[in-house]
Amino acid sequence: MKTEATLFISTFATLLAIINPLEVLPVYLRLVSGQDRNTQRIVALKACVYALFLCFFFLIFGNIILRLFEVPMSMVRIAGGIILMKIGFDLFSPSASRQDSQLHSNGADLAGNVAFVPLAMPLMCGPGAIATILGMSSIVKNSGAEIFSFFAVSLAILATLFATYLLLAYAPKITARVGPMAIDATTRIVGFFVSAMGVGLIFNGVVEALQLHGIASLH
Repeated sequence: MKTEATLFISTFATLLAIINPLEVLPVYLRLVSGQDRNTQRIVALKACVYALFLCFFFLIFGNIILRLFEVPMSMVRIAGGIILMKIGFDLFSPSASRQDSQLHSNGADLAGNVAFVPLAMPLMCGPGAIATILGMSSIVKNSGAEIFSFFAVSLAILATLFATYLLLAYAPKITARVGPMAIDATTRIVGFFVSAMGVGLIFNGVVEALQLHGIASLH
């Protein structure tokens, strides 16, 4: 059980650091601004549920799917990086408010549209989280107690997304304490770093792809 506990702690800590709910929070607040509390919590719940299903999907079928379609992880990083970079530009630019106003026209459409993209994917379950889960799935398969290891990783995924949901669900209270100007400034700062993360993922994906095809050296 000591091995499973270590696996749980390492998976939880890694996923929490990669998902980083504090980075998701400004994006979430920007997308649900102007909506009532019930709609906001529905968006938060749907986003976390979608991310949960995505995490379990990649935990169980990730390696099989990538091998089946012959998609290397480098391509996943590049695609995720492009999406993150666009999201970051939208957050950093003042024109994002005009784009968001189109989403706010209907609460049901908002919950369906933004809960999956961009909140669940790629912000919560992005290339970093997918790579972590794929790595953990290989550890589970190579462990002596596969069932207990799978349970430990699954519990870590549940705990991570539950913590993320709590932060998003109580976002209005956090906003009230911090203030709208601070949230707006934080949103722009996060937008800059989300764009930087996207560029970093693209760069790493390109380098990994070049190494995979023997074009670039590992050193």
